[in-house]
Formats: sequence, C-alpha cells, structure tokens
Amino acid sequence: MTRQTTLFHMSDIHFGVEDHAAVEWFAEAVHREMPSAVICTGDLTQRATHEQFAAATAFFEALPVPVTVEPGNHDMPYYNLWERFTRPFARYGALAAAVQRPLEFDDLVLVPLKTTVRAQWRFPWSDGFVTRDALAKTVAALGNLEGDSRFKLVTCHHPLVPAQDGGKNPTIGGDKAFAKLAAAHADAVLSGHVHLPFDLVRESHGEKVRMVGAGTLSTRLRGAVPSYNVLTYNRQDGLKVERRDFAGSTAG
Repeated sequence: MTRQTTLFHMSDIHFGVEDHAAVEWFAEAVHREMPSAVICTGDLTQRATHEQFAAATAFFEALPVPVTVEPGNHDMPYYNLWERFTRPFARYGALAAAVQRPLEFDDLVLVPLKTTVRAQWRFPWSDGFVTRDALAKTVAALGNLEGDSRFKLVTCHHPLVPAQDGGKNPTIGGDKAFAKLAAAHADAVLSGHVHLPFDLVRESHGEKVRMVGAGTLSTRLRGAVPSYNVLTYNRQDGLKVERRDFAGSTAG
C-alpha cells in the first residue's frame, strides 16, 4: 500500500480583515478531511493587535491536526515600534509553539526559513529579506537531512524568486537563498504574501526546485478569489498540488 501525506497549505488569513465565510469553509474542510497537517505561510493578522492574535489563536487551536506557521510581515507590531524592535513576535502568545514548527512524516519533512525582519534599508518594510543567519540555519537543517530520502519542503512567507524569470526580485537575498536551498537538495518551497496562488519550477545550477504559493483567506484580494492548496505526496506519484477556490466569493 502506498503511503500518502496530505497537507493543507494556506496563507495570509489576515485576522482583522479576514473573509469569515472563507475561513469557515477552510476549517470545515480540515475537520472533514483530517489532513496530516496545516501549514500557514504567514500573515495571520492584519496589524498584529492583541485582539487579532486572539482570533488567530482560537482558530488554529480549534483545528484537530498539527499546525505550523511562518511569521509574516503583518505579524509584527505595527503601532508599537519599541515592541517591534525588541520583541517582534511576542504577541503570538499561545501560538508560539507553532511558529516555524518543523514537522516530519514518513516520506516528507518540513524545514522553515524566516524571510521577515524588523526593519530594512528601504520602504516599505513589507517585502522579504533573507538574512545570512536565517539562511544558514535552514541550510544547516537541510544538511542534517543529507542522505535522507524523504521529500524536503521549505516553508517561508515571501516568495524567494520573482514571478517571471529575469524580473526584479522584491525579496532581498531571495536569489541567493534559492540557489543555496537548491544546492542543499530542497525539493520544494512553500510561500504566501502575494495573495496570488502559483505553482512553478525554477532551476539553479542544474538543481530544480518547485515553488508553490498559496493565495489568501482574507478580503484583501489581488485578482484571485480566496483559496488554499491541498498538497499530497507519495513516493510513486511525487508532489501533487490542488488549488481550491472559495465558491462563495464573487471576486476574480
């Protein structure tokens, strides 16, 4: 019998401006189908307020499966700069254990990569920035998996490469990070941030890596309806990605 891992990949729920019907639709699917885990690639909140994090905590704690979340640029204090610089992710509270939580399954392993920073030498601060330390930590984790035949999924908030080959990369350090991850034999990278789902393959020095982005479950639409991805993996068929669009939305 072929073993299969099923993951629900969602992103950019933006509690505070969430699409209530889409969020409920997603939660119902989790309870009905019981995936192996839920992956949220960042932006749990809109302005990182205590009330928004309380809503996010209630939502994720009610899910009956393991959860891992990536920190998004919207998840650091927006109005309190002192807290943003000294304790940027303190408001996660009870969700702290789920932040960049590595998950392992029989044939698949998740490795987190942090792409958010407190501030940058540019504005806005919303775009991605892969620091040397963050990249080194992820590459080291992949190095520890050398010889491990399991499928290796890297999770981050910001896409590491631009939508079009040769385009300007809004993620500082993204090109270098992609090359390093490819060299470390990452098989795929999951991200969010842009509110537009995508599924493409990029190559670096002969190493191909699949790049998969989830849309949003918020009202902050950018040309696509609310959606999430269902990822299934087994050794025989490899990684399959199913995009699920919310039928209750009229946006497009």
